[in-house]
Amino acid sequence: MLIRLLIVALFMFGFGYALVPAYKAICEITGINVVTNKNEYGIRAFGAQKPAKDSSQVDLTRTITIEFDSNSKGPLRFRPVKNYMEVHPGELNQITYEVVNEQNKVIVAQAIPSYAPKVATNHFTKIECFCFSQQTLQPKESRQMPVMFVVDKNLPKDVKTITLSYTFFEIQGATPVVRGEVKPSKI
Repeated sequence: MLIRLLIVALFMFGFGYALVPAYKAICEITGINVVTNKNEYGIRAFGAQKPAKDSSQVDLTRTITIEFDSNSKGPLRFRPVKNYMEVHPGELNQITYEVVNEQNKVIVAQAIPSYAPKVATNHFTKIECFCFSQQTLQPKESRQMPVMFVVDKNLPKDVKTITLSYTFFEIQGATPVVRGEVKPSKI
């Protein structure tokens, strides 16, 4: 009986251990719950479900207008420094967003991006973005936060404008990180 119980316990451990890579593989195959990908630069990038392919050359024959939108929930003032910019597919670009904590307390906040039209999601790769992690803002702190991105040159030809919108909101119950303190990340 003890041997059978040990075999069952060992099987359960092995099954639990195998679930993580199996889950990741299934999610990648089906496209479900894909949050990050490695782009052509080998950097984890939020937003694109597939890495941009062959984006090393800039397509100077096309110009795409990127519109920047911002929304904030809670005691934050949040906006892009520019409302739009014109870019060429394959070109590395940067936009800066500004956030201000208008409270007299530390706030932990997170930004969630969205894209329009939806087809642009697969062709918009962020290389650096404040949305990759939670932001801890000190009382009355103002912060400039860059977003570096590339529009894939395989973007359908009929897409002339992409809107990148962020909603920036306070995370209730989050414990603020003291500057200089390193908190372990949860996977």
